[in-house]
Amino acid sequence: MNDKNLPLVSILVLNYNGLRFLKDCFDSLFACTYSPYEVYLVDNNSTDSSVEYTLNNYPAVKILQTYSNAGYSRAYNLAMAEAKGKYFVLLNNDVVVEPGWLGPLVNAAEKEPNLAALQPKILSMLQRHNFEYAGASGGYIDRFGYPFLRGRIFYTIEPDEHQYDTTVDVFWTSGAAMFVRAEVLNRTGNLDEDFVHHMEEIDWCWRMHLCGYRLQVIPNSIIYHFAGATIKEGSYKKLYWNHRNNIFMLIKNLQGKNLFKTVLPRMLLDGINIFYSALIRLDFRHVYAILAAYTWLGSRVHLLYCKRKQVQSLRCCLDKEFRHLIYPKSIIIDYFVRGKKSFASLGFRM
Repeated sequence: MNDKNLPLVSILVLNYNGLRFLKDCFDSLFACTYSPYEVYLVDNNSTDSSVEYTLNNYPAVKILQTYSNAGYSRAYNLAMAEAKGKYFVLLNNDVVVEPGWLGPLVNAAEKEPNLAALQPKILSMLQRHNFEYAGASGGYIDRFGYPFLRGRIFYTIEPDEHQYDTTVDVFWTSGAAMFVRAEVLNRTGNLDEDFVHHMEEIDWCWRMHLCGYRLQVIPNSIIYHFAGATIKEGSYKKLYWNHRNNIFMLIKNLQGKNLFKTVLPRMLLDGINIFYSALIRLDFRHVYAILAAYTWLGSRVHLLYCKRKQVQSLRCCLDKEFRHLIYPKSIIIDYFVRGKKSFASLGFRM
């Protein structure tokens, strides 16, 4: 697909000490059948030879160095300010794409101007017939703010048997491969740099909904992702960032009448999690992560107030207008108590 009238896409590859991934990532990108596109290496102050390797082997790649490892959001905010495309792709370095991955995303966005963000179907690099943990086939949240995916709920990752190949609206698109309309930033603002790691893309997607946009998964666009290359699954850091940022996100984005009836039960669930982790699982790492998350939140009341005020000023839609994208039950109870391990078993109709 090569047409001078097609829009430019800026592919922004975030990298921190990811030298081992770059050859496979760049080789797959430069085999892309869509054109025009430009590729950036957005380097978060790597201490390996990622930048030198890219300069020597991929001269077509534009290098953007952030000169500090201050997180996902800051790096991409810098990159989006420099990139020239009508569309941006926020892409992890540990990704390999199919040659025809980009065309379906552009086509969908060009047909529907109200689509703010899209994602491809994301499969596992290591088990290519399985969905991938961080993206699968589109993201949702439950009534208490817990995120889950078409193809992955908590620890259960489904095989891809084409059961989720329909193009559907989603609540959030994966930050591992997020296709974004550039002009959206004029309304939503940038990624929130106070998130540092994890859920910043869900927070941004929520703002897109507040501004009246839609988001979709485009499953005939396919990529492969090596999950957990930056922060390992189950680590203290991942637990801390996920708990901290999830509550942070709820406080920022929920409509006033929904704030307390969502956050208070969520805090109760986290309290139960603390006792379960301490007394049953003897997983004190998890306990400390939750307590550290709430300590951070409790010490930044003014920041939370200012962030919430800023986000609510963007609102042009009530929560009920995209409520169909929020699972009305508890995904925790359905998964751990009722044994519903697959997305299809939830009976969730968007």
